[in-house]
Amino acid sequence: MSETQPISLATPTPADLESTSRLELFLHDAGSFESSDELAAREDVLRELQGVLDRWVKRLTAQRGYPDGMVEQATALLLPFGSYRLGVHGRGSDIDALVIGPSYIDRDHDFFDVLGSALAETEAVTELQAVPRAYVPVIKMKFHGVPVDLLYASVCLPVVPKDIDLRDRSVLRGMDLATVRSLNGVRVADEIMRLVPDDAAFRTTLRCVKHWAKARGVYSNVMGFVGGVGWAILVARVCQLYPNAAPSMLVPRFFKIFSQWKWPNPVLLGGIEHDDDGQLALRLPVWDPRRNPRDRTHLMPVITPAYPCMNSCYNVSHATLRIITEQLEIGRAISQEIAESGGARGWEALFQPFHFFKAYKSYLQVDVKVAGGEADLREWKGWVESRLRQLVIRVEMATAGMLLCHPNPQAYADDRQCTATFFVGLSKQQQKQLQVQFDLRATTEEFKQEVYMYEFWRPGMELEVKHARRKDLPSYVRDHILPAGHLKRKRDQDDPSPSSSASGDSESSSSSSRDVKRAATADSVT
Repeated sequence: MSETQPISLATPTPADLESTSRLELFLHDAGSFESSDELAAREDVLRELQGVLDRWVKRLTAQRGYPDGMVEQATALLLPFGSYRLGVHGRGSDIDALVIGPSYIDRDHDFFDVLGSALAETEAVTELQAVPRAYVPVIKMKFHGVPVDLLYASVCLPVVPKDIDLRDRSVLRGMDLATVRSLNGVRVADEIMRLVPDDAAFRTTLRCVKHWAKARGVYSNVMGFVGGVGWAILVARVCQLYPNAAPSMLVPRFFKIFSQWKWPNPVLLGGIEHDDDGQLALRLPVWDPRRNPRDRTHLMPVITPAYPCMNSCYNVSHATLRIITEQLEIGRAISQEIAESGGARGWEALFQPFHFFKAYKSYLQVDVKVAGGEADLREWKGWVESRLRQLVIRVEMATAGMLLCHPNPQAYADDRQCTATFFVGLSKQQQKQLQVQFDLRATTEEFKQEVYMYEFWRPGMELEVKHARRKDLPSYVRDHILPAGHLKRKRDQDDPSPSSSASGDSESSSSSSRDVKRAATADSVT
């Protein structure tokens, strides 16, 4: 679906506008909007960080012997992107920001080493972590307690103009792919806003979808679900198809369209630009399955609208696509009930959290441990998290699809020691409820060996993968997720036989009862 005509030009009725007001009120109460004080604090962070960057650039310019006039002009642009640039940041949101520097300041040494050292000496900075080998190289930190992800792009100019036109693809000249990906955070956000017909309707609908996706556990690019850019593109596409609709109309249409979407048909906001479109030839790889065999393997193509077009959901696997589709179908049913109720059913029904530890009895428990401090744990946990989707793929392949995996994007920390734990829910495929023993020891061992290939691994960084049952969850996990007395009741109800998965079939169609129906029958795992 690309540049097609709108499906409907219908405008909202008074009832639609009233329903939108109720939705916005719910989102305000749920923390999807920042207070004026929080917004002011965020702007103060950006202003103070800009000062650090200006001093960094001027110092490097002077050290390299440039004339005083050029030192005076030297600056770096700090451009927020992501939810902040789209205007949908909420309470406690991270700041994603791009630093644009002149041609003589590079990423590997000047950004990561020199700026990294300056930030380490800045009193406002805590939890500093450089990730130079990431798919998109990044410096992570907290600045006055606000999480910040800082990217860098050097442009082919001795002085960076404050009004630089990032839509001009010539700005990409001479950049490597990592730098292009960094710069495209801003370019994609700007292009999305240019292509949506109604900014306000888009923003409210996107806030709604983001809040839903987080509640239902399908908001995580690194874990193989959909990230912020992917959800923004999907919402923008629905806005294009219903350009005059209010958010209360767009939300049910969003769920209807994408719960029924025939993947891998791509979602596009416009045409795909190539180097042979008569413009500057940069020879950058562009997503196009007709030309690139690897792109044909993508399961959920949600294509960024800025050159070079990329698939924002390239991490999605068969397992996570199945879960995303299931959750979209639940969202479709609930949002349709809300729309048809004429306001009798509240919007809060859509945002009921997915109860991961009610939905499964059997798990893979992935314990991430370090002998060092919190900084080592953040680094090692981030690496393991980036590889977890490979564990999911390996398990489903090793069991020929008979054992289904559901990765939980949430990590659980043990405050008593430097440990973080991830969980993957396990269930047998409904059509194959056989008394089969699954031996995953070889599969998990292969995964561990892959993880231990980490370039910056150090002694004390450990990983353990084991089978766990719900009744045996660690205390630091139970304390986070289960109210007092709940676990004992669940222990009494647990039955490792396949027939136990049928419990709850007579329950209502609420999202929580649908979650319980997923109760796993995969206790035959070693």
